[in-house]
Amino acid sequence: MTGTFVDVSEYDRPGRGNGLIDVVRWRYLLGVLIRKGTATRYRNSTLGWIWSYVKPAAQFIIYYFVMGIILQNHRLEQYAVYLFSGIVVVNLFNEAFGNATNSIVDNRALVRKIYLPRELFPVAAIIGAVIHFLPQLAILIVVCLFIGWVPTLTGLIGFILGLLLVLALALGLGLLFSGLNVRYRDAQNFVDLIKMFSTWTSPVLYSWVLVADALKNHPWMSFLYTANPLTIAVELSHTAIWEPVVSTPIGLPDTFEAASITAVVITIVTLIVGQLVFRHYERTFAQDL
Repeated sequence: MTGTFVDVSEYDRPGRGNGLIDVVRWRYLLGVLIRKGTATRYRNSTLGWIWSYVKPAAQFIIYYFVMGIILQNHRLEQYAVYLFSGIVVVNLFNEAFGNATNSIVDNRALVRKIYLPRELFPVAAIIGAVIHFLPQLAILIVVCLFIGWVPTLTGLIGFILGLLLVLALALGLGLLFSGLNVRYRDAQNFVDLIKMFSTWTSPVLYSWVLVADALKNHPWMSFLYTANPLTIAVELSHTAIWEPVVSTPIGLPDTFEAASITAVVITIVTLIVGQLVFRHYERTFAQDL
């Protein structure tokens, strides 16, 4: 009996997709996952969405009490605005990165039962973080408008670009560690360390001028500090929100342009590496979970 030839060239390999490209193709499911994450975030919680305001408010009060009152960090005008405009950026990164890392494990029931592009889970987690970032941003804007903030077009564009840089970095790291976290659960410990360092290795509680003065004999170290994507995003936030409400802004480092290009390159490399690692480990997600 002569065998029948079947052309399988049009069929996708089971369990394998096209990476982040599939997120656009499966955008309906992406919307479902975003709504699911938003609806269940504070389920059975007494305060519910109020926690989106309570947590950053408590963090701000603690930092301001220690840095602004106890340590008398008043060399910066409107230090409260300076502090909060940096905190919201770092909080966005920490929540997006943390949520993306846990996204596969948290959705183990779906991953084990059906196939859908696994990248949908980290992306949905990051968009969920953006949704919960908006209340913090709203509070910041209202306060700044009350004290006379007048936004500029270039400042707002820079602020948006900074946020996009943060989200791209969080996605790259989220893909990397969400893949590792399925196989090696202690990867979460590295994530916690990165989140802890994020606040202290970017100019949130202090100004970049202090870092430049401390590292003036080591300019390459100062440049590496500035080239941190979080540093770039925080400084763009300060430029857009804090500088318009002070009389003597400190400006940006002389190397800011070169550092910004370096930060973009770092972020792109992180995205590529994160996608490659994620696709390597996604083959055994169902078994490992």
